[in-house]
Amino acid sequence: MQWAENDFDLPPGVVRLGLSAPVNGKKYVMYHGTTSEAARSIMAKGFQQSSGGMLGPGVYLSRDLEKARRYPIDHPEHDRVVIKVVVNVGKVIAINYQGHPRQMTWHDSRYGEMYDTAWVPPNCGMVKSGLEEDCVWDPSRIKIISAIKPTAGGMCE
Repeated sequence: MQWAENDFDLPPGVVRLGLSAPVNGKKYVMYHGTTSEAARSIMAKGFQQSSGGMLGPGVYLSRDLEKARRYPIDHPEHDRVVIKVVVNVGKVIAINYQGHPRQMTWHDSRYGEMYDTAWVPPNCGMVKSGLEEDCVWDPSRIKIISAIKPTAGGMCE
């Protein structure tokens, strides 16, 4: 199986992947890897916060298709789907090392300033793959564009 994404025109005001930090208030194309069954539910009902993860509750995404296509890890590739979305990141905090004081509390006003998105930079040692990751607190900031599936010929369905 191969993954690829056809070129497409970005929606107005949306920015392509870069290795720099997401800019507060900008919109980005991001990706979420999941199972076929979960993708059907997300496409029908929208995203829901996870109960936890390395950054606590939220919706885990990446601006890097390579990162998203790996999920769920240890799940057969033929049953994986990547959901392409546009995210208004709002206010962003970089969580760039394990044990960061706001790693689990970035969205909670009891611990200081509130943030809408936590960003894990690439190659900072927090993610085994070295690829960037984002956690969005409020699912209403996420607009679903489409679902991408692997195909034998390498083109997206």
